[in-house]
Amino acid sequence: MSDVVVIGGGQAGLAAGYFLRRAGLDFVILDDQKQPGGAWQHGWQSLRMFSPAQYSPLPGWPMPTQAGETFPTADHVVDYLQRYEERYELPVHRSVSVTSVRRENERWIVDTNAGSRKAAAVISATGTWQSPYLPYVPGQESFTGRQLHTVDYDSPELFAGQRVVVVGGGNSAAQILAEVSTVAETLWVTRRPPRFMPDDVDGRVLFDVATAREAACRSGRDHDGVTGLGDIVMVPPVREARDRGVLDPSPMFDRLTSTGVSWHDGREQQCDAIIWCTGFRPHLSHLSGLRLTRDHGHPVTDGTRSIDHSGLHLLGYGDWTGLASATIIGATRTAKPTVAEISARMTRA
Repeated sequence: MSDVVVIGGGQAGLAAGYFLRRAGLDFVILDDQKQPGGAWQHGWQSLRMFSPAQYSPLPGWPMPTQAGETFPTADHVVDYLQRYEERYELPVHRSVSVTSVRRENERWIVDTNAGSRKAAAVISATGTWQSPYLPYVPGQESFTGRQLHTVDYDSPELFAGQRVVVVGGGNSAAQILAEVSTVAETLWVTRRPPRFMPDDVDGRVLFDVATAREAACRSGRDHDGVTGLGDIVMVPPVREARDRGVLDPSPMFDRLTSTGVSWHDGREQQCDAIIWCTGFRPHLSHLSGLRLTRDHGHPVTDGTRSIDHSGLHLLGYGDWTGLASATIIGATRTAKPTVAEISARMTRA
C-alpha cells in the first residue's frame, strides 16, 4: 500500500510528486498517457505559453528559456515536463487508466486497467483537457459541415479557402482565429463582448496580479485578480490579427442550419466549418462513485481537500482548487500546502 496515489502525470501531478518526495512519503503517480507532457502534448501545432519561461516554474527547477522564443512553444513545455520527471526520478506509471476511486475499511482503493492499488490518501490531478465542453445549440445535428472543438484543432491548413466560424471569447478562440483567418474567411462569435488585456500584459504581469490577489484574499480584502485585466492576452499573433481587423466579434447565433448559422433577426451566415473554443470541464469520471457534493458543476473543496473525504484532494483544476492552479506556477503553489496537509494528517494518525 502507498501513502499517496496521485492520479495524473501532467504539471499538477509532477508538482505534487516533488513535494511528496521532499516529505518522505511513499507515493506513485498513475498517468493514462503514453508519454510525459500532460495535455501540452495534445495542443495545436502553434500553441504557445503566454508567459515567459522564467515565470512558469515547477518547484525546484525553473523552466529553461527557449532559444529565440519569448513565449515557449508546447514542444518546449513537453520537453521540460519530461526532463523534470526524470530529474527528480518521480515514480510515474504509464499507461495506467484509473477507472474508479472508492473507500474501503478507512483506506482508498484506486481501480485501474492494471489492477487495484491501496492508499491512505489520493490526489486527483487529471486536469480538464479530456473533458471538452460543447454547448448545445438548436439545429446542431442538422449542420452538414465540419464541427470540431479546440481539442480537435491542429493547424489552419485544413481550412484553406473555406468559411469558418470560431465560437468562444477566450485565449484559445483568439489564437485559433488569428491563424485560421490567414487562410480562410472567418467569423468570430462570442456570447458577450470579449475583453482584451492591454498589449503590455503577459505572463509576468499576470503572475504579479495573481500574487497580489492571493495576498489580498489571505488578509480578507477584495481583489479582482487577473479577471480584472480582461480575458484575452494579446500575444503577438493576436495583436497582428487585431491589426488586420479580424478581431471583430459578432453576437452568438441562435441556431444551426444545414449550411451554417442563423440569428433570431433572420440573419444567416453560411460556413464550411465551426470551431467550438468553448472550454472544458474537470475530468473527474473516476470519482463519480463517491457522489461528491457539488457546486457550480464541480466538487466542493476546502482548499484542495474534498469536504466529503479528508483523504481526497483535487489539484490543478482551476481557481476553485487554488488561485490560477490550472497554470504551471499555480500548480506549484497549490501542491505545496496540499502535501503539507496530507503529511500532517498522516503524522497525527
